[in-house]
Amino acid sequence: MADELPPLITDEMRAQIGKESAPTTMEVDKTAIRMFARSVGHTDPIYYDEAAAKAAGYRGLVAPPGYLGTPVFNPDAASRRGGGGMFGGPEPSRPLRRILNGGTEIEYLNDICAGDVLTATTHVANYEETKGSLGEMLITTSKTVYKNQDGKVVAISTGTGIRY
Repeated sequence: MADELPPLITDEMRAQIGKESAPTTMEVDKTAIRMFARSVGHTDPIYYDEAAAKAAGYRGLVAPPGYLGTPVFNPDAASRRGGGGMFGGPEPSRPLRRILNGGTEIEYLNDICAGDVLTATTHVANYEETKGSLGEMLITTSKTVYKNQDGKVVAISTGTGIRY
């Protein structure tokens, strides 16, 4: 009988489920909105023309779907990041060399407009271990909550990462 491998999901990983990351600040500015909208092919004037956005009932240019601001770079925070492996947390019991983005879903709960400053916090929501045609896989589900400058939750992003 072959030796069975221990589970990929370690106790250290399980202990991280639900623990919120340090906040990241995201700025939503006019130029970035226009550039993102243009790069993905949006043609609605609410992404380019403030008057059109306001006429449609928004406070200003609207952030297009998928754009949740640009992270504000902080060189001090970047130098302290270190450790934690590829995904910023504990590593599985064995290395899995390949990584695949399993998709991202964004639930919008409020408008995001130019001038907003968002605060994002992320946590691992779930780990799942399974086998595929290429061998064992670790599926990580993470959630990021975005709040605006008034403390209102404006979006929740759910991401799936697959290691195999």
